[in-house]
Amino acid sequence: MENVYEIIDQIPIRHNFVSYFISLGIFIGLLVSLVILFRTSKKSNSFKIYGWSLLIQSIIATDIFLCYTGLIKYIPHFNDSTEPLVLLLAPSIYLFVNTLLTRTPITIKKHWLHCVPATLYFLTQIQYYLQPIAVKVNAYLGAYYPDVPRAFVPDDMDYSYQWVKDEFRWLILLSFVFYITLSIRLIVINKTKKKIVSAESTRINKFDFSKNTSIGLLLLFLLIFIVYLNFEDDGGDHYIFIFNTIIVSITCIVLLSESRFFENSWIADKYETSSFRDQGISINKITEFVETNKFYLLNTASLKILAEELDSSSNYISQIINTSTGLNFNDFINQYRIEVSKIRLIDPNYNHLTIEAIGNSVGFNSKSTFYSAFKKHVAMSPKAFIELQKSS
Repeated sequence: MENVYEIIDQIPIRHNFVSYFISLGIFIGLLVSLVILFRTSKKSNSFKIYGWSLLIQSIIATDIFLCYTGLIKYIPHFNDSTEPLVLLLAPSIYLFVNTLLTRTPITIKKHWLHCVPATLYFLTQIQYYLQPIAVKVNAYLGAYYPDVPRAFVPDDMDYSYQWVKDEFRWLILLSFVFYITLSIRLIVINKTKKKIVSAESTRINKFDFSKNTSIGLLLLFLLIFIVYLNFEDDGGDHYIFIFNTIIVSITCIVLLSESRFFENSWIADKYETSSFRDQGISINKITEFVETNKFYLLNTASLKILAEELDSSSNYISQIINTSTGLNFNDFINQYRIEVSKIRLIDPNYNHLTIEAIGNSVGFNSKSTFYSAFKKHVAMSPKAFIELQKSS
């Protein structure tokens, strides 16, 4: 064992811009992930997943930081200990995109398959985790300091775990390709769904955030691929986590830019101090009332009237609609009206009505309001919509 520790003493400690930059990413990642995990509502399942993803990234980055700086020499048993977590990176980002867009809660019972590759890899590497320090020191030296002498290891040492370890890079790349494909497919499908409109007041909507997250995952995959082509072992991993620091920093800036702290109204605590806060009206109840009673077809439909019908306050109903759908009241009602108008515009039974009259029949009080709402929700005028339907 003296031989091992003599060799460990030869491992230099290096601190430079790269190590400082990666440590910044670790700090920001841990801070943001913990804030998300502790402060996000239990109902916000999507950002809980995102918080776990950031935490996983930070733990992996810590491993890379220790290896790059040489500080791993003080805890050599932890060398390569975070490898199974790398196989959770792409799945966690995909699950975040999935639950953000579909509003489907992520549970172990339903989505345990996404953890199988990481779990299986962990099981195949248990033998490595139990190996003596000499084996792990040699593995580290082979990646970062190939010129430093190796520690003595008995000739009969069992390296049967190595065949899986040698294919680890391909497993990572395969995981990224698979989940990038799923994420992009999910975004395209949900973007084209009906009745989905982003709130005007939201600077970064869920589609933009999902798209940008998937683009970040794709860029990370390309960087990993380039690094793997140029480095045989882990010696180039710090380049990957320089990029990771950039992504984490951008994420932090985006989350801060969307914070209520920068809104003029945040001091008033409009919703938090409301006496109606705990009255239990959900978006499902609001939607059920609006659809069952065809409330949206009324020319007199307003937030005040809807609140009175539900025995609540306008502020509270507005809050529920906004936080649950990302829409203000007008957009929430107009999305129903536009869907009905699209049917009536091409229905022969309504051929006797003008476009303006059809707009009035679904609740709009003026031609200009109808045209404006139709263009916003359908991205074309009612006339262009009719022509498109006839041509198809």
